[in-house]
Amino acid sequence: MSDGSFAGQWLADQIRGGETLLHEVTRWHYQGRTAYQRVEVLELANYGKTLVLDGKIQSTIGDEFIYHEALVHPVLITHPNPRRVGVIGGGEGATLREVLRHRTVTEAVMVDIDAEVVDTCRRLLPEWSQGAYEDPRARLVIQDARRYLEEEPATFDVLIVDITDPLEGGPSYRLFTEEFYRLAWSRLSEDGLLAVQSEDALMGETQGFTAICRTLGVVFPVVRPYAVDVPSFGVPWGFSVASKGADPLALSAVEVDSRVAARLAGDLRFYDGLTHQGLFGIPKYLRDAIAAQTKIIRDEAPLFVV
Repeated sequence: MSDGSFAGQWLADQIRGGETLLHEVTRWHYQGRTAYQRVEVLELANYGKTLVLDGKIQSTIGDEFIYHEALVHPVLITHPNPRRVGVIGGGEGATLREVLRHRTVTEAVMVDIDAEVVDTCRRLLPEWSQGAYEDPRARLVIQDARRYLEEEPATFDVLIVDITDPLEGGPSYRLFTEEFYRLAWSRLSEDGLLAVQSEDALMGETQGFTAICRTLGVVFPVVRPYAVDVPSFGVPWGFSVASKGADPLALSAVEVDSRVAARLAGDLRFYDGLTHQGLFGIPKYLRDAIAAQTKIIRDEAPLFVV
């Protein structure tokens, strides 16, 4: 589809049954379909250039820094010395960008199943990756992430899972299961950590978020969920840090700021020591929902749809 102006058209992003968020579309840059999903690159009146997959907003130029800093930096700052980092998914390249801000990182391997999404983002959304793919420490692998981890002999200090939601017919369901988290554990170093985008944490619709937390807890002794307001999503967004030992709650704001100053290149817009301290203080209704959750997501279970 050619670039063109479409002022007055609207993107309907369904949050849940009975609730839809409307965004005015001012321009469409691209519409297409890969072997795995429908892809759109467009511009929204309030958030600018935007990536949409299967009808759901993935990130916008206006607030992608909130999502990507929230996903990447808490887990990397918690690790004492992250050197080899794996990114599962992250087709826009922004997760890889944030990983490579860390001077301790000597290798960052990004594994994504959908080459067409990666290519589209590199061509139309270069503001997201900001040259990350050209960094000599970066390596891009187009492959199913489970197969890659099954075949990869080396371990990672940190794995970051930045994939689409586990929707029916989508490419990501089997990367939210107990089996996958056990595979991730086996590919982490002795003091390794895992970060996972963990679905929305909207009050009354927390079953996805809480099931992911519950499933991580079957595998990892330390699981710290948190939620962040990403304005273009229209809902608080959930994340989780899972660890073999290190606890993000053990870090003071002063220690986080010290590690950020020593390790990171460039300025951050969302994350710092005070933000880190506040992230993990999730509200009582989420803590209660996690405590009450009994579902564990397994490969052989009926399809988990949120």
